[in-house]
Amino acid sequence: MTAIQLVAGLGNPGARYAQTRHNAGFWFLDAVARRYAVQFHLESRYKSEVARCSIDGNDCRLQKPLDFMNRSGAPVAALAGFYRIPRSAILVVHDDIDLPPGTVKLKRDGGHGGHNGLRDLIPVLGGNDFLRLRVGIGHPGHRDDVVGYVLQPASREERIAIDGAIDTAVQVLPDIIAGQLDKAMQELHSR
Repeated sequence: MTAIQLVAGLGNPGARYAQTRHNAGFWFLDAVARRYAVQFHLESRYKSEVARCSIDGNDCRLQKPLDFMNRSGAPVAALAGFYRIPRSAILVVHDDIDLPPGTVKLKRDGGHGGHNGLRDLIPVLGGNDFLRLRVGIGHPGHRDDVVGYVLQPASREERIAIDGAIDTAVQVLPDIIAGQLDKAMQELHSR
């Protein structure tokens, strides 16, 4: 299996959105940066904050695109293109309303499932054969409420559950980066 060379977390830039549910991908990358003691820095040519990280001997880049969620594709494609990173070596981390808070699932391929970040990424990257780490944020109950819901902060209880799931995923990240996906899925999906 292909080793992961780029972990792109999806979110919206700026303090206004920092604590909103849609930024779960950024929350994950912040947890990874803390665990591996790396700092993000602005890379304007990729319109992103980027960090370089060694995870159990595997070198990879962490990326927070600074375009809004529905424009995530161009920054990810620019960085991946510059470093010649194939789609199969990209892990995209994003919030998922179809999973309850406290759940994280690893997924190969697939469609966008209504997620605006993925909806933009798939055509810009030229395919959907990248890995996804889906961070559950729960569903508001009705589809008409989704936009407002993802752009609001999680409740205290939800955030505790989400942070716990992110911590678990960070512990499993070395297996994901090394391409040991079956092992990682077994660990994540059995919780």
